[in-house]
Amino acid sequence: MGINIYKGNVFQRLKEIPDKSVNTCITSPPYWGLRDYGEGGQLGMENTPEEFVENLVNVFKEVKRVLRDDGTVWLNLGDSYISGKSRYSTREQTLAGGGENQKKYGILHKGGKKDMYGHSFYKDKDLAGIPWRVAFALQQDGWYLRQDIIWHKPNPMPESVKDRCTKAHEYIFLLSKNVKYYFDNEAIKEKAKFPNGPNSPDKIKKGVGQHGMDTRGGLAKITALPYKNKRSVWTVTTKPFKEAHFATFPKDLIEPCVLAGCPENGVVFDPFGGSGTTCIVAESQNRNSIMVEINPEYVKIAKKRIEKELGIFQQINIL
Repeated sequence: MGINIYKGNVFQRLKEIPDKSVNTCITSPPYWGLRDYGEGGQLGMENTPEEFVENLVNVFKEVKRVLRDDGTVWLNLGDSYISGKSRYSTREQTLAGGGENQKKYGILHKGGKKDMYGHSFYKDKDLAGIPWRVAFALQQDGWYLRQDIIWHKPNPMPESVKDRCTKAHEYIFLLSKNVKYYFDNEAIKEKAKFPNGPNSPDKIKKGVGQHGMDTRGGLAKITALPYKNKRSVWTVTTKPFKEAHFATFPKDLIEPCVLAGCPENGVVFDPFGGSGTTCIVAESQNRNSIMVEINPEYVKIAKKRIEKELGIFQQINIL
């Protein structure tokens, strides 16, 4: 298997990938307003949630082009909070010097605000609602919104807030290009758990906290299946990656997306490749992979990490 790493802005580099050459796209874009990566044309530092959403929709127009007709997108999105005018001013100053890059790379920057973040209805401490804004915008742009998957984090980032719960989940949206698409349900089935052990007639009748079941008429011969369809809540712990100074996309979160969304020897694509986790998981499951990463330092980190985890003879092309 081979890995192609495109270094540069996603709007530019995506145009170099051939039409209908990718089986599935698995990605986790930057949070809106969370981190400035210091690169012109980066996503996540837009003035308003609407600009961020529109930029992502534009990225996924190109993703749709490179996807096969039976292709899917697995889109992980976290949310952000509106944090008042001071944060807005910081973001505005960060973006002010990058106007040419924003124009060049297609990043929207509409300038002045009406009240807060361009709208009177945004209030300090509001949840921005980014994941569903993006999901509905993609649906409106022609994508099939097939499922919302909850990523439950048993070890969430601690928060000192006292007027709401600590956030312990994110979303993964499954989207498809067409009504019929590749999805290997068998590859991601879960082991079934039976509270009373295998289904014998006695245990069906006497299970604690369960209704009795009439086993007459041949029902006693039913054997419980050892596997069940994968559920839509995935419990996966976060794992820090100190070289990149942020928590990476967990391998256990990506693996079912790879297995269900891409056949062996197919191509997995991540337009926001970061430290290369999607590529590592894809290669370990006998899939080819492509990633785009805007930050040159992360490209170096990804290459080093891939070689460490997959071996120095792993084919890696930096483009």
